[in-house]
Amino acid sequence: MTIIEQSGDAATGAAPSDLIKDTTTQSFVKDVIEESKRQPVLIDFWAPWCGPCKQLTPILEKSVRAAKGKVKLVKMNIDEHPAIPGQMGIQSIPAVIAFVNGQPADGFMGALPEGQVNAFIDKLTQGVPAGGTADLLEEAAALLAEGDAATAASLYAQALSEDSASIPAIAGLARCYVQAGALEQAKQTLAMVPESKRNDAAISAVQIMLDLAEQAQDVGPADELEKKVAADPLDHQARFDLATALNAANKRTQAAEQLLEIVKRDRKWNDDGARKQLVQFFEAWGGDDDATVEGRKRLSTILFS
Repeated sequence: MTIIEQSGDAATGAAPSDLIKDTTTQSFVKDVIEESKRQPVLIDFWAPWCGPCKQLTPILEKSVRAAKGKVKLVKMNIDEHPAIPGQMGIQSIPAVIAFVNGQPADGFMGALPEGQVNAFIDKLTQGVPAGGTADLLEEAAALLAEGDAATAASLYAQALSEDSASIPAIAGLARCYVQAGALEQAKQTLAMVPESKRNDAAISAVQIMLDLAEQAQDVGPADELEKKVAADPLDHQARFDLATALNAANKRTQAAEQLLEIVKRDRKWNDDGARKQLVQFFEAWGGDDDATVEGRKRLSTILFS
């Protein structure tokens, strides 16, 4: 989490309930954690005695309104509700923490000027469109391809809030969770898929991705597997496990390389297990992925040379 150091606090003030609200210890999870799965949420920790807080709050509220629904502001009086700020290690106020997809993603402390607050929100909401499910899905897919799973997940969640049966949104959100290592959340997301849609290509690809991620939990650290392979290049099981670990780390080209090496050395090993695993990788990555395209070319060369 990036922290911009200063000092300060947040005052109260009337604001539209849909964009700006006060929260309590009891409602924090609903107001901040759950809501941030739909769009970024700023949590402003303040106290009535804090002068800088009174300077910051009007600026925050103005900037959040100007974002037109791309971000929400939730305020917490730390005198009345000390538990949450205590758990988060808040030691000075004002402190503003941005939550995205249920997790703290960025933050700052102190009464920043309006320009810096606007810049902070712009950075946080970059790529978050104001509306339209198709636009949300397109932008989310682009962000996920670039490796920004947190922002992509918030957009997929927003798309689901508009269309709870959207298969692309469900698949995309589950993919974000898998990429972030939140496998249980990925399973819960896939459980939303109706039985009639279980065989959808996007859903099948994410299920394979999830299965591969679970396999990776059992193979051990990649660096240890690399040492095993270096010590014995014919240890195909170690090389196979290394490929699984590399795939989980999103090192797709390197993962494919290890399996291709097994196919090259011993096609029949483990009942053609290396080739079968590689095909699973291709399905999880998608046909247009660069690693899939290159991997298929190299596999064909090996098989038909």
